Amino acid sequence: MIPRIFAYVRHSNGIPDDMGVQLSVVAKKIDASAPLTAIVTGFGPNLDRACEALRAIYQEVWKIPHPSFEHPTPESVGRILPAALPQGSVVLLAHDHFGMDVGPGLSIKLNGAYVADIVGVDQLQGSTLKLICKEYGGQFNTHVACDTSAGAVITVRPGAFKAKEPVPFSGEIVNRVVDVPVTPSRRRYIGTIAAPAGDVDITRFDILVSIGRGIQKPDNIPIAEELAKELGAAVSCSRPVVDAKWLDKSRQVGSSGKTVKPKVYLACGISGQFQHLAGLKGSPFIIAINKNRQAPIFQVADIGVVADIIEFLPELTDKVREFKAKRIPVGAR
Repeated sequence: MIPRIFAYVRHSNGIPDDMGVQLSVVAKKIDASAPLTAIVTGFGPNLDRACEALRAIYQEVWKIPHPSFEHPTPESVGRILPAALPQGSVVLLAHDHFGMDVGPGLSIKLNGAYVADIVGVDQLQGSTLKLICKEYGGQFNTHVACDTSAGAVITVRPGAFKAKEPVPFSGEIVNRVVDVPVTPSRRRYIGTIAAPAGDVDITRFDILVSIGRGIQKPDNIPIAEELAKELGAAVSCSRPVVDAKWLDKSRQVGSSGKTVKPKVYLACGISGQFQHLAGLKGSPFIIAINKNRQAPIFQVADIGVVADIIEFLPELTDKVREFKAKRIPVGAR
């Protein structure tokens, strides 16, 4: 049994990140009997709003206010958390740019193990926790045995654990004032620049047909556009398509692109690296189409199709037209 599990949950303007629910799912898979606490940092009314939202899905929420958290950086969070957390804790973080920055140093300060980019939980035997991680750009799964007797810091791949309907709690909010001197930071918040909407605002669509390098060349993009037209969707993309200048930056989904919350997401020729999955929020129904059956996207997909999108998408478009002609709603059984 693990004494206690903590989940560090980020928030924006008082709205907790969707990973807050996913981290709670992981915690229950690790040890459903261990007390589960969310840790939220910030300053001002946004911190209070985030804590109120999380107390519905966590047994306890630690509110850590600090002036340096008005715009938190990995450096400031990495300095405060070791002072707040008890030794022997298991700490869960999202495997995003923030979590990857905080995690290694935090594990050293807590004198615990560090396991990155987990996509599965095998079992807990005594203090030995067996986890499944991604390696070599997501091409391979590795099975790792982690000794949690001295604690551990674990980063979780976004989208790898489906966000189930959380068990309703009325968790207690605990105000944790940590007495750590405010020291000059090597990084400071300057401002936020919103990405331009572009010709199409992909954040407003319930269905997205998203293309990756599997589209092969810009001349093939109309194949995806035709399917999107029939579905009432928009065409979005992964970073390689933008880097090749085949589509505008405003169409990119991911940590360096836009964050979207569609109901249905068709990942067409997209490998599924965590940078891309970080842009998917709200647990959409993911349909993955890729000719590489080892593509990481299949780990998080609800439906996986092993096929060349150049051949498959036109066939899918024809089927959608057929359903519409028979007045069968798309998605009906």
